[in-house]
This record gives sequence, C-alpha cells and structure tokens, in this order.
Amino acid sequence: MLFRLVPFLQVGFTAAAVISGRAAGPTVTLDGGSVVGTRTGAVDKFLGIPFGKAPVGDLRFNLPEAVDAYSGTIDATSYGPSCPQQALKLPLLDGLPAETVEHILNSIFNAVLPSDEDCLTINVVKPSFANSTSNLPVVAWIFGGGFELGGTSMYDGASIVARSIAMGKPIIYVSMAYRVSAFGFLASQEVKDAGVGNAGLHDQRLAFKWIQKYIGAFGGDKSKVTIWGESAGAISVALHMISNGGDTEGLFRAGFMQSGSPIPVGDLTGGQKYYDDIADKTGCSGAADSLQCLREVDYNTLKAAVDDSPFIFDYQSLLLAWLPRADGVLFSDNPQRLVQQGKIAHIPIVSGDCDDEGTLFSLAQLNVTTNEAVRKYIQEIFLPKVPDADIDALLKLYPQDITQGSPFDTGIFNAITPQFKRIASFQGDAVFQAPRRYFFDALSGKSDIWAFANKRLKGLPVLGSFHASDILNVYGGGDLADYLINFVVTLDPTGGNASSWPKWTSSSPNMLSLNDIGKSVIQDTYRKEAMAKLNEVLLTYPV
Repeated sequence: MLFRLVPFLQVGFTAAAVISGRAAGPTVTLDGGSVVGTRTGAVDKFLGIPFGKAPVGDLRFNLPEAVDAYSGTIDATSYGPSCPQQALKLPLLDGLPAETVEHILNSIFNAVLPSDEDCLTINVVKPSFANSTSNLPVVAWIFGGGFELGGTSMYDGASIVARSIAMGKPIIYVSMAYRVSAFGFLASQEVKDAGVGNAGLHDQRLAFKWIQKYIGAFGGDKSKVTIWGESAGAISVALHMISNGGDTEGLFRAGFMQSGSPIPVGDLTGGQKYYDDIADKTGCSGAADSLQCLREVDYNTLKAAVDDSPFIFDYQSLLLAWLPRADGVLFSDNPQRLVQQGKIAHIPIVSGDCDDEGTLFSLAQLNVTTNEAVRKYIQEIFLPKVPDADIDALLKLYPQDITQGSPFDTGIFNAITPQFKRIASFQGDAVFQAPRRYFFDALSGKSDIWAFANKRLKGLPVLGSFHASDILNVYGGGDLADYLINFVVTLDPTGGNASSWPKWTSSSPNMLSLNDIGKSVIQDTYRKEAMAKLNEVLLTYPV
C-alpha cells in the first residue's frame, strides 16, 4: 500500500492552465481546445490536463464531476499538484542496518509533493509518431500510497513508452490523480446516507471515462485499455473489477496488479470513529449537517485534523483509517463476498506480490515482543471482532519460530525482535498474499491468470523482498516492464525476450518467481493452511 519512487522524479510542478502565445511543443486538439505538451526524443508528454472539476466547496467530500468542454490553449507541460497528502510519519529506524535505512529513506520517502485540493488532472505519454489513426493499446497507471498519499509526478511513464517502442510494441501510458486519505475515502453513516463514499475510486473511474472520450486524439484505442496499479493502486484495479456488479462499462479490458487484490473490508460505517474525530476537531460535530460543515470548513483546519488521524506507520499500521469500503453504490457488499458471489469482471489479469510484504509495515510494532503482546495486538487492534478460538488457530499457524517468519527463507537472521518476523509474516499474508489467493481461486477457469512472486532483494537486512521493491523492475526497464508491455498489447505477458510464463489455475497454481539470479516457475501452495484460515476468518469478520 505504500508508494515507491523512481529516479525520474519531476520538479517544478504547476497546475495545467490556459496560456497564450505560439505553441512550441506537440499539440493535440480536444473539443475546441489545443493541448500543448513537450517532446523528448521519440516520446511526447501531455501533463496536468484537468479531467475533473476542482473538488472544493460543495464538491469536497462529493463524487467528482467532469470538466466542461476544453477550449483555448491548455498548457500540458508540467504535472498538476497531487491531491492533499496525509502528513508523513516515519517508522522507527534506530538500530536498523544502514543499507536498510538507505532503502527506506532514498527509495520511499525522498519526495515532497506539492499538493492542492484542485488536483484532478490526467497525464498522457505517447510515441511522438502516434496520431488520431494509430489505435495503440493503452495502459492506465494508478499509483499506490496506502490510500493516504502519493501522486502521478512520482512516476515517469516515458520509460515505459520508450521501452514499448524499442520492443516494436508501442503503447500509450496514462496516469491520473485521485483523492486520498479522508479527502478521498471519508467513511461514516453520514457519508453512506449521502451516497458519496469512495470518492477516490470515483475519481479513478471518471479518469477511465476521460480515456474513453479523448484517448483517440492521442493515438490510443479506447477498446484496448489495461488498468495497472501497485499496492493501493493494485487494490483499486481489483476493486474496479468488482464494482457495479462486475460491469466494466467497457472502460478496460484487462488488469495488471502488483501487491493488491480485493480486500476484506466492511461497510462505510466502519469508518465512523475516524469521521467523528475529524468532525470534533474541526468544530463540525455539533452541526445539523456535519458533512456539509466539513465541506465548508477552512482547508488548513481540516488538513490538520486529517493529519492527526492514524497513518500507515502508526501502531495500527495496515489497519488503515482511510481506505475503500462497501458503500452501496460501487459495492453492494464486502468486496470479498462479491468475489465469492461471482460478481466480478472475467478479464485477463497479471497479479503478484513481493515475498516479504509485511516487513516494512511491521517496523511499527517493534514494541510487540512477547507471545502475549502478539495476541493482544491481533485481538485488540487487527482483528477485534474475531473469537478466541480463531485467534488461537491463527497464532498456531503463524508461530514464533523465527525460521518460519518473514523475511522468509532467511533462517535465524533478521529477527530484530523476538516477534518481528512472526508479525511480518502474519500481516503480509493477511493484507496481500491471502486475499490474492482467494481472488485467484474465484477467477480460476473464468479468466486467464498469470501470477508472479517477487523474491528479489532477499539479502536486504530486515526487509528482504519488501513491499514495493518490484516497482523499479517496471519503471527502471526490468523484465516486468517487458511482461507489462506484452500484456497490454496482446493480453499475454509472454513473447519476444520475455521468458515462458505458464498460467495459474486452481489445479496447477503456477507462479513465475523473480529471483535475484534468474527466474523459475514455482507453485502457489506455500503457507496453504495458514492463508486458508486467514481467508475464512476475514470473510466472516472483515476489517
């Protein structure tokens, strides 16, 4: 759910704006407007194009509205601001090996994203030769960040497009901003009654509709759109597959997911305590219409209240305050129950996880050092509704034995507390690995599935193959980039220089293991009993 930066970070962001003067860069006509971008080599970029009206005033904490028809000249030479970010709080880093700290700080936290409520912009990166008759396949990227932070400027799609050109399989790359934290995922009875939950997902959906309307002008084929994301972005991809009862509305034909599947979440009212806390801190708790009050409250006052809510590296960590929930609009039920009911789009997918998904987040529980403390954490924080017998079963399936913990396959090493590897294995499976396997079982025989396991960086102390460590494999031009491009073009990740990758089925659960040295095919049967129990418990007691 966290984000991963790439070495193509842009600086000097400005919102897309109307400009005057002679157009100097590549130009695309949308409605009655001329969108002016930039060209570098064989790649054109059109950045920061508004696709949704500013979600301020009555549109704050509301569903997004499409912008009016374009007119005049639109400057699309720099990214728009990110949507309001939740205040960044670092995990405890004292005592960690320098190499590990460097990975955390330099690879994850070295961005300051200019942000603004007026943030709903979209970016298009295309081969410079593409025109309105090219009909190229399209990939739409959804960034991660725990539904709490992140932005499109962190990822430069030029590397993907350039690689696709070099492969002789040119594609168009699109990325969109969406509201995060409370601004995008406010949840309560009041929000449910107003029918405005999951605004961030609606932002993404509106961006998909923009692609359908306008991507042809850039040279894209609106019938060949693959949605792709990592972490919160991958969870979003999966949730779009089950929204509206599994009806894609023709918005996309395939999904590519890195560390994210339909998650076991309950109703919007599950976020009531966080809503009430913000209402109290902004002076809206006594208002006749607290939701409307929150729309009208001063931005800085609201932002301070949101910043004070639990963050992904606070003690409760992956039990997120702000995330998609069943809302009665996009989702009629807990997403995993919708998967169980078969209310899901049967489209081709590629999906996988990092081997040690839970290590990064378990730095938030380093004070949990005894068996009793682990039980208390799981029972009181992570799974407060689960009966004692089920907690006992889970603790038995995720034992204290450090040789069975995460980073997996590292023996007695990396046990920085007596319970760290145990908690890391439990959290990584509960949030990432087990939901993915549940998702696959429901899709088997109905969709083409290609599964992967990222086992690279296993030698990194404490973290191992940690969450988001596979992102540079795509944006940095690694083999995952080739698999992605093949999949976007042909709906099959193999081909060209990409090695053979057998499909996943329930009877033959093949996974492509991406190792520090080479690749291999493994079976998706590890920790089978433990993940089955997790899925059983989480289906009955969603978070």
